[in-house]
Amino acid sequence: MDSTPLNWEALDALVIDFAKSENLIEELTPSSTSSPSPSSSSSYHSRLLIRQIRRSLEAGDVDVALDLLRLHAPFALDDHRLLFRLQKQKFIELLRKGTLEDRDAAINCLRTALAPCALDAYPEAYEEFKHVLLAFIYDKDDQSSPVAHEWSERRRFEIAGLISSVLRANLNAFDPLFPMTLRYLISIHKVFCLRQGDLSPIPDLIERLLLEERDPAAMPPENMYEASPFDEMDIQALAHAVELTRQGAVDSLKFAKGELFQAFQNELCRMKLNLSVLDELVYEYCVYRGIVDSANTSRPADVNKSGSGCCSLQNDSTVVNCCSSKFSDDEPSTDNAHMVGSPEGQLDVMITQTTDIDERYPLETAVNYEDCSTSGRHQPDSLKVELRNRNHGIGERNKRKRWRGRHEEIGFVSEVLSGSNREEAESSFMVGSEDKYDMALAMKELACRGMAAEVVEEINSMDPNFFVQNPDLLFQLKQVEFLKLVSSGDHSRALRVACSDLGPLAARDPVFLRPLKETLFALLRPNEEAFGEHLPLHSLANSIQVAIARRLGIDEPQLMKIMKATLYTHNEWFKIQMCKDRFEGMLRINSLKEVGTSLLADAASRSRSSDTSNPGSSQATMSSSSGVLEDVGSPAHVSSSDVTFDENAILKVMEFLALPRADAIHLLVQYNGNAETVIQQIFP
Repeated sequence: MDSTPLNWEALDALVIDFAKSENLIEELTPSSTSSPSPSSSSSYHSRLLIRQIRRSLEAGDVDVALDLLRLHAPFALDDHRLLFRLQKQKFIELLRKGTLEDRDAAINCLRTALAPCALDAYPEAYEEFKHVLLAFIYDKDDQSSPVAHEWSERRRFEIAGLISSVLRANLNAFDPLFPMTLRYLISIHKVFCLRQGDLSPIPDLIERLLLEERDPAAMPPENMYEASPFDEMDIQALAHAVELTRQGAVDSLKFAKGELFQAFQNELCRMKLNLSVLDELVYEYCVYRGIVDSANTSRPADVNKSGSGCCSLQNDSTVVNCCSSKFSDDEPSTDNAHMVGSPEGQLDVMITQTTDIDERYPLETAVNYEDCSTSGRHQPDSLKVELRNRNHGIGERNKRKRWRGRHEEIGFVSEVLSGSNREEAESSFMVGSEDKYDMALAMKELACRGMAAEVVEEINSMDPNFFVQNPDLLFQLKQVEFLKLVSSGDHSRALRVACSDLGPLAARDPVFLRPLKETLFALLRPNEEAFGEHLPLHSLANSIQVAIARRLGIDEPQLMKIMKATLYTHNEWFKIQMCKDRFEGMLRINSLKEVGTSLLADAASRSRSSDTSNPGSSQATMSSSSGVLEDVGSPAHVSSSDVTFDENAILKVMEFLALPRADAIHLLVQYNGNAETVIQQIFP
């Protein structure tokens, strides 16, 4: 999984889009503005509204949630099914307070709000109304009472999740693309590992990032309870993509009025992500990639550290990140002191609150040689942590953005750290290590520009043993230098590079011999075609950055580990399913897999790579845990090139037997593609 190719630039675009959409970063240049675009601002405003309503309900402040809904989303209260649930929860919360005044308020709520709603909310509403009256005589701590479920604080989270699901769809306030992509890839990763009996290489990370529980599904409109006219292919695709029953997929399509991709978004956003963990992973990645400036910036709490001055992540799902004053998206707020005032005022404060922009400083020339890297590795004595041409580092740093964090949500929790302690905790991460990041990023930038000779010179000055341990990178850099000289018409210097560098490398390692021959073919091409046509400079630059950073003791960010592992299982899962993922284009998963061919790859390997990228040419191996398949003895190996069954036959078996696509195909293989025969054999 670690060797899974990944398009870093595509991931950069997704991460930057997420950070901008959530207002996590701002430009450092004085002329730029930190406010999001008008379109993203509207969605951002809606997401903040949903989060505040969710947290109000989770804290038991139903009146605050109702006021916010009346002001910003009155359509939700027009649905009496939702209004009844909210009023019932308000009644319980008033009783929970236990004072005589609140008891009287609960009785008034029954008379003026709950009883009228119960008459026309839905058929079972009046029975539920009569049942909840038992809360008057059974104590909230009596776990054996008939209304123990109504008293449970879990009900707060259920109603909060339901309202969130409805608001997201109606306000078109879906999460940015990157969190949805993560949810989808991780959910497939979990299913794949469980079904294949494999151990995930990142179990702790994904368990903390993607929580098990989901928000309740939004209820379809009352006028869509009749039979659905949806395409069975859409139903099965949605059901298996987000782990729904067939009826659950039908209901989801009903709520989305038949729009498959909107239903898919609704279901993805029901999965709960821990925003504290996500922000930390994104911050670490942005620093590694040079997207944000690590100096003078507020950093989220470290997901790997515990007891180090900031609140650390625990194993439970309610994680409060004290350093950045953030909630995970499923956390309740127990501090109500900040929720006074009008709901509209609260929302305005939440959106307009910003932090000051720090002044930029040029790259420091002093280096702390005693600094320990984030990975804790021993640094080789021969490695000189300095950059001969510091203008590269300064120029790159000037392009970076400032990480601001989720300061718009600071009103939901009390400050745990004082200002002085906060600065100390935040600044401890990057002390003395900025130069290491800048050096790796500067080399990446030079390689991206095709300045191969400069890269080799700089790296040799820093660590003469670097290319001894990474001859493939040296060969590729010399290839770039050779082709650049050929394209400029300087054939004599190009041949000197081939004789002095490429030739000896190929003599020491035969694996370079064939690429060397192919490289020399550039001499036969016109100058304008020799350079740049098949040179994956970004891929080479990323490899150089990773190798240099690792040599400096800086490991790849954890987000990279997640993406590589989940992309690998995504590939393997759809080989097993013997079909193409209908949603990978929407989530840009296909662009994450589009990696330039290595300079070392020969024509045969490139041909093989293009063959395996075709879903119809891969060999799939499948071992099902289904008892039905064991009874009929499904084949262990099925080649998708042999599968010529009618799509309707596959869907029919999937629908009737509630099986994944691969299992349905395995059964059809045994019975000559006859769906009726398969069903008769299972249900004689």
